Amino acid sequence: MKVLKRTTAVFLLLVLYVFVVEAQSGRRQTKPAPAAPIPTPTPEATPTPKTQQKEPEIIFFIGVDRNHTYSYYPSSYDDAVLSGCAEALRHSSAGVDISRNDLPRGEAIKKSKASTNTYTVLLQLSDQRVGGMTSNQRDDQLELEYVVFAPGTAKVVTNGRTYQNATRRGPIIMGPTGGGSTSGLYREALLKQAGQDAGERILHALHMSVPKTN
Repeated sequence: MKVLKRTTAVFLLLVLYVFVVEAQSGRRQTKPAPAAPIPTPTPEATPTPKTQQKEPEIIFFIGVDRNHTYSYYPSSYDDAVLSGCAEALRHSSAGVDISRNDLPRGEAIKKSKASTNTYTVLLQLSDQRVGGMTSNQRDDQLELEYVVFAPGTAKVVTNGRTYQNATRRGPIIMGPTGGGSTSGLYREALLKQAGQDAGERILHALHMSVPKTN
């Protein structure tokens, strides 16, 4: 009987020992959850420095003397030569300022004398008036006169004439001689070309020409 009790006690001790060992082993194998990664701060974008535009050293101020004797043609003709001349002058590094108002010669001279870097370009349409000509034929004879005044002194640095056909050195009859008419839009395109020719000549005279690229 005593032997049975001892055997039972030993068995119980062994069972208890195994249980304790397994419990300890389970606790050792339990691993803590990994810590959440610390977010890396996003660097702020570096602002792009603004490029300051350099003011042009030379400025062309362009205007048209609209109070001329030849008042039979529309003001859009004046606008056409003004637009063409400005377009040509913008091919240089100079700034271009346009006057949409009338610019008499006296005002053009004052404008140049009052500035240290502004060339005043004065444009004016004229024609070779011949009696017995139709309105369209008179328009064919329109020429563009230009004169450029130097800044500070208003000295004339260049002047000349251009025509509705830049390949000719004088006026040319563009419309039909039998009384037909040239459309207003086509006439304005011819006058704009005359203005461009004047602008190119001005740049050439001031040694500011830009080489043409094909």
